[in-house]
Amino acid sequence: MAAKDSVQVVQRLREATGAGVMECKKALQEAGGDFDKAVRLVRERGLAKGEKRSGRETGAGVIFSYVHNDRIGALVDLRAETDFVARSEPFRALGREIAMQVAAMAPDSIDTLMSQPYIKDESRTIEELVKDVIARVGENVTVNSFHRLQA
Repeated sequence: MAAKDSVQVVQRLREATGAGVMECKKALQEAGGDFDKAVRLVRERGLAKGEKRSGRETGAGVIFSYVHNDRIGALVDLRAETDFVARSEPFRALGREIAMQVAAMAPDSIDTLMSQPYIKDESRTIEELVKDVIARVGENVTVNSFHRLQA
């Protein structure tokens, strides 16, 4: 693989996973250049880091909202360990998606929400979406609470 090609593959892997350059290079080397295998390696490592932090307090948070046709609304309190992560794009995107999920599926508890199939990809659960973000940001992320209103 030419140097220019490998730089492009590393960049593509970074965009897909949110991992650092060195982590992406290492995963690509271990995967023998197989992009999909490298993605799995990065995510597994990120999840391992996130699981080590799962007991850590998630004190920084953001409230996300979603309103559908002015009749159904959802508020989601999503938490991370630091303000830095709470302001990150992967965290913010997750918050928007979970608020939409709450509005659409009306879960009755956080456990129910986490086990629900994701409305945009039923092959994945909300818990898997959260774990993907944990892998990308390297911090514990939790859904603290949510509320759904319907007129």
